[in-house]
Amino acid sequence: MKNPIKSSTNPETKSDDAKFETLQKKNEEALEGGGKKRIQAQHEKGKLTARERIRLLLDEGSFEETGKFVTHRSKEFGLDQQLYLGDGVVTGYGTIHGRLVYVFSQDFTVFGGSLSEAHAEKIVKIMDLAMKNGAPIIGLNDSGGARIQEGVVSLAGYADIFYRNTRASGVVPQISAIMGPCAGGAVYSPAITDFIFMVEKTSYMFVTGPNVVKTVTQEDVSAEELGGASTHSTKSGVTHFACRNELECIQHIKKLLTYIPQNCEDEAPRVAYEPADEARPTLNNIVPSSPNQPYDMRDVVKGIVDAGDFFEVHQNFAENIIVGFARIGGRSIGIVGNQPAALAGVLDIKASLKGARFVRFCDAFNIPLLVLEDVPGFLPGTDQEWNAIITNGAKLLYAFSEATVPRVTVITRKAYGGAYDVMNSKHIGADLNYAWPSAEIAVMGAKGAAEIIFRREISEAEDQEAKLQEKIEDYTAKFANPYMAASRGYIDEVIYPEETRMKLIRAFKMLENKVDQLPRKKHGNIPL
Repeated sequence: MKNPIKSSTNPETKSDDAKFETLQKKNEEALEGGGKKRIQAQHEKGKLTARERIRLLLDEGSFEETGKFVTHRSKEFGLDQQLYLGDGVVTGYGTIHGRLVYVFSQDFTVFGGSLSEAHAEKIVKIMDLAMKNGAPIIGLNDSGGARIQEGVVSLAGYADIFYRNTRASGVVPQISAIMGPCAGGAVYSPAITDFIFMVEKTSYMFVTGPNVVKTVTQEDVSAEELGGASTHSTKSGVTHFACRNELECIQHIKKLLTYIPQNCEDEAPRVAYEPADEARPTLNNIVPSSPNQPYDMRDVVKGIVDAGDFFEVHQNFAENIIVGFARIGGRSIGIVGNQPAALAGVLDIKASLKGARFVRFCDAFNIPLLVLEDVPGFLPGTDQEWNAIITNGAKLLYAFSEATVPRVTVITRKAYGGAYDVMNSKHIGADLNYAWPSAEIAVMGAKGAAEIIFRREISEAEDQEAKLQEKIEDYTAKFANPYMAASRGYIDEVIYPEETRMKLIRAFKMLENKVDQLPRKKHGNIPL
């Protein structure tokens, strides 16, 4: 920025000129970060700088920086000779799609983005402002961890951030983008936030790095294998989105924000919607005639939502359940659906955790829930039992039971056993439950049920195979359909698949003023 005051022979004006020049120099110094060589090194790794990321993230010209001239206060190990304005993190606020957000972006060119006392204080101030003003917090993480030279002071800084992450949880949306290394205690701040984005090949997260792992366990593993974007998006589920590059990561963050509100007392943004012919005949042919033949639940989603647009979350983790955001009639909706194309859509430990986490986010931020159900039950086996499928499956049950937002379920095919109860059944507080004619609502599949109920008759029959088939058909006619449940009022309506979109538009419109209160308490004790 050029000096706004023109030169003058007036001595007082000359004094002002010098002060303005000082400010200009400091602004320029702050913009340089760790210097041109380190910026170049950052670019050579395929990474953007802290300020470049903010520039891409926020609406043009909207960024207002805070703490630009902050420096660390440490004098140990020669740090007093290394002062950089901003101290390795750029903080401030701006807008995305015209809506207020708060952001911090760690600068790897300054001390490797390491966190000092001053660095942490800048982040904490931004988080406090976000809480006071009810707007999302976005953290662009690129840090080598705690600044070792500051010792316990830097650890205290992390704890200050963790504490605010926890206090802000469920109050304002918190989004973490991992743009580089994130190791040790640094991983726990993103872990508390609502959504984590990672960039393939350039970002990683782990509590202990490859060298420590090799020393302690003798395992030889790379940083990418141990904690890269692919690992955390497929195996651990730590990250919700694995992005090909930083530009895609930032674009995904901006898209996510279009579906979610500013805070827990706000509503998600709506888009203009003009009623039209909402029939979707293609839905009539999605569910195969064979009960054991798979199909892709995403095809059902596309036939229901506005413009077929589905923003999927955790796409590569626990693929037997799908979760994500879409719009129905212009309203933002959270979708949870069993996926028959993966493990027949069974619920297991990972699927239960994935679903429960998403349901609780939607409930915290007033986003209605749509459940698309085709579930044959919980996955059997020693691995599941020994790793606490009971406790983990209960998390999904708890999440749905606790949710007070509008909740609608559509049963497309199987709804068996306890999984029927868990997947947003009428009995745990769902507002409306629909079923397609292909729905099978029963304790278990017809073959298994027939083998148990009619075991003696089958064993005594001359033609056991024919008797078994007879009993399967008998059980199917009586129970493997939606009409028994409908007669009890557990299903509000059995509908033609092509009517589903129209029914859902009307249902969510009817439920938009729903009021439901949990019993007075400090908080529940979800099985963890």
